[in-house]
Amino acid sequence: MLKKLIPSVLLTALILLPVFIKGQVKVGFVQSDRIRMEYEEFKEAESQLQLEFQKVQFEYQEMLSQLDSLKDTYETQRLMSSPEWRREKEQEISESESRIQTFQAIKVGPEGELYQRQTKMEYGLLSKVKKAVDNVAITNGYDFIFDGSVSLLYGKPTFDVTDDVLYELRK
Repeated sequence: MLKKLIPSVLLTALILLPVFIKGQVKVGFVQSDRIRMEYEEFKEAESQLQLEFQKVQFEYQEMLSQLDSLKDTYETQRLMSSPEWRREKEQEISESESRIQTFQAIKVGPEGELYQRQTKMEYGLLSKVKKAVDNVAITNGYDFIFDGSVSLLYGKPTFDVTDDVLYELRK
């Protein structure tokens, strides 16, 4: 692990060395996880997505319940039924299973509606956060603002500009 860390530290030092030699550098950091928890639009988006997920989950459970009912009916009556009835019920069960798989793919799959809505909401919110960070950086003369939630092991609280970004977002 140390072997992997040394090149990245050296590269960062080489990139930042001219900046530090040239003059005073103003650096800050934000805690993006805190912004996610405290910024009202993030909370609203999460609540909205959670409601949509629960609705989809309810529909899915209903579909499974109907499938179970079909299977139970088939199992209890198959020995006393005609081959035609059995084929018909087997076809019905197969179609129901297929509808469930399609439903899952359309609603919650990697290209599903919920995933796409979540991605769209996050992109919009992260664009707002980026704009707020840019405004704080420009207004207060910061050269760099890092995301402390991602890789910052320690940061002096005086360099934490999370409150400033939250204030900018709430304007």
